[in-house]
Amino acid sequence: MVNLTLLFLLLALCVASTVQRNLELEEDANVQQNLAQDLQIVHYQPEQVHLAFGDSLQDIVVTWSTRSSTNQSIVNFAQDYVHDKLSVISGSWQLFEDGGKQARTQYIHKVTLPALQPGTRYEYSCGSNLGWSAVYSFRTPPAGDKWSPSLAIYGDMGNENAQSLARLQQDTQLGMYDAIIHVGDFAYDMDTDDARVGDEFMRQIETVAAYVPYMVCPGNHEEKYNFSNYRARFNMPGNGDSLWYSFNMGPVHFVSFSTEVYYFINYGMKLLTKQFEWLDQDLAEANLPENRAKRPWIITFGHRPMYCSDDKEYDCNGKLETYIRQGLPTLKWFGLEDLFYKHGVDVEFFAHEHFYTRLWPIYDFKVYNGSAEAPYTNPKAPIQIITGSAGCNENREPFSNNLPDWNAFHSNDYGYTRLKAHNGTHLYFEQVSDDKEGQIVDSFWVIKDKHGAYA
Repeated sequence: MVNLTLLFLLLALCVASTVQRNLELEEDANVQQNLAQDLQIVHYQPEQVHLAFGDSLQDIVVTWSTRSSTNQSIVNFAQDYVHDKLSVISGSWQLFEDGGKQARTQYIHKVTLPALQPGTRYEYSCGSNLGWSAVYSFRTPPAGDKWSPSLAIYGDMGNENAQSLARLQQDTQLGMYDAIIHVGDFAYDMDTDDARVGDEFMRQIETVAAYVPYMVCPGNHEEKYNFSNYRARFNMPGNGDSLWYSFNMGPVHFVSFSTEVYYFINYGMKLLTKQFEWLDQDLAEANLPENRAKRPWIITFGHRPMYCSDDKEYDCNGKLETYIRQGLPTLKWFGLEDLFYKHGVDVEFFAHEHFYTRLWPIYDFKVYNGSAEAPYTNPKAPIQIITGSAGCNENREPFSNNLPDWNAFHSNDYGYTRLKAHNGTHLYFEQVSDDKEGQIVDSFWVIKDKHGAYA
């Protein structure tokens, strides 16, 4: 009797095991079938639409992605999309393969709308005969240098905890900005999950970047696969690489550069030396008297700061020189503080630290205020601003218990910076706190009646 019972138990276990194995095989077959079906699905619809300035402010570059090849990159545009005859411009596309294990691919499309009318609102749609985007709009800047651009500026915004994004979207839809500058560190990170996080981040910012030029520079979080996601997704003016470039807006000459060429020299020293030579030439030209007369202000932006007020980072504790400021270790080559001082840079924007800090005018750790009563009136050194608190999954940075003398104001609220260049003598800045429902937690004017190299 006992043996029969054991036999039945063994038979039952065998049957159960066989059934389970068959279920697993069936599930595997379903997975393989689904994968095969996925390969047959086409993705022609444009997504991740964003704008940038081209070689001039009247050249607007439209960039978007499709998962499948459309063999077309077209933008239809007009001042009134419904009632006007549409202008049609074709462009180019490139196949981008992410460096991850899945080697996911997408097609990134680029179309330049050239020589648009200044100060004009346009409506546009992008795509191909296989699929079109929604209709977006943008306004070209006025002609010449005698106008007052307004910008939002921030760094370090991720796909997760992008706390400032909703407020930036509202600001953009209200027409508050002529451009937006994102000072490095996107998505956290664009390569994560075989670049799916990068795709989602680009979809998130579409309600901002499809309406105003979204100007960028690389941060340390873009480094993977030699900055390939950053380089493929953004089309900036100038050298075609987007690692460094410059553009003019009203009375301002903006200069974007990569701080990361100082830290990821495993990709070679060539980028570092080329950028330094380019910066020297670009700033020297911008500082010529005839150019300063047209565009008095020079404003730079790069990701990692020269100075900062926290103890966490190895190059921010006041004891070690930052590579950006002083140059490569020991050799002291390619330092930017002396270069920017020599060419009379007025304001320098940085991010990387997840807070906001306004510095007194500073050079070589010394404060050079214009005067005790008006420190930002005719300052005797560049003014540096760190604005890296747009929101990401790494949360906020704590400030040092002993703040340096050059720290004029600080806040670790989530938020972003606004800049309005009123004219050739007055710049206005304010810091928006998203934690405080859009309250302005800091504001100040920079006033200069003379621009040029600091004596």
